[in-house]
Amino acid sequence: MSFTTADVVKLRKVSGAGMMDCKNALKDAEGDFDKALEIIREKGKLIANKRADRDAAEGVALASATEDGKFGAIIVLNCETDFVAKNESFVVFAEKILAKALEAKPESLEALKAIEIDGSTIEALITEQTGVTGEKLDLSYYKCLADEAVVPYIHPGNKLSTLVAFNKAVDTQVGKDIAMQVAAMAPVSVDEASIPQAEIDKELEFAKEKYRKEGKPEAMLEKIAQGSLNKWYKDVTLINQAFVKDGKMSVKEYLKGADAELAVTAFDRYTLNA
Repeated sequence: MSFTTADVVKLRKVSGAGMMDCKNALKDAEGDFDKALEIIREKGKLIANKRADRDAAEGVALASATEDGKFGAIIVLNCETDFVAKNESFVVFAEKILAKALEAKPESLEALKAIEIDGSTIEALITEQTGVTGEKLDLSYYKCLADEAVVPYIHPGNKLSTLVAFNKAVDTQVGKDIAMQVAAMAPVSVDEASIPQAEIDKELEFAKEKYRKEGKPEAMLEKIAQGSLNKWYKDVTLINQAFVKDGKMSVKEYLKGADAELAVTAFDRYTLNA
């Protein structure tokens, strides 16, 4: 069975593979389009297997929310080089996965990988794209939040993204400010209540030991350590941090000024630069 240049162009459009790869696949398939597409896909699997031990440390971290603003997600699609990470088709592919996550609302990364797009699972499509890019690709992270309002933020460069969930509808600028606060200051929890007691106890013991070595009286250690813990809260809890756009107030005070009933219920942050 013969094939034409139009067949090669069509295969390239469907598979995303290079022109020569498509031409060779059609030649090996004796012009059978479906068989040629399978060859392209198998080639992707072969390259993926060869690169299984490679480090896919580059990529994009993207965040978005549904149109009603009540569900949001972060996905991280990794590749090997920054060159591929900045490629428009790679970013568009990641955005396609994120859009599907917002539509299907899977509960886990594995569930997201099993979702189908145009008849193929996302996991299979990633394998195919490995063949297209020539690099190992990996969908390594997925997190979703749902509440009355969920605000996403993507830092320029697509290397850092955040999501912040609120208990009620939030002003656009306020939501963005808090999402950018999470990006800039990397808090570990919303407030003191969200920190596991084991972590608090560990921090207290660390402070006591530190001041004990400095020769502070044993009877004073608990009080001094508690003061140190309060300073620690200002560093690691979102609402107690100094607001980055006005260091004279805390995030809690900023929120109260915007809406006395507004509260952050959860957040997530992912960076590829860690």
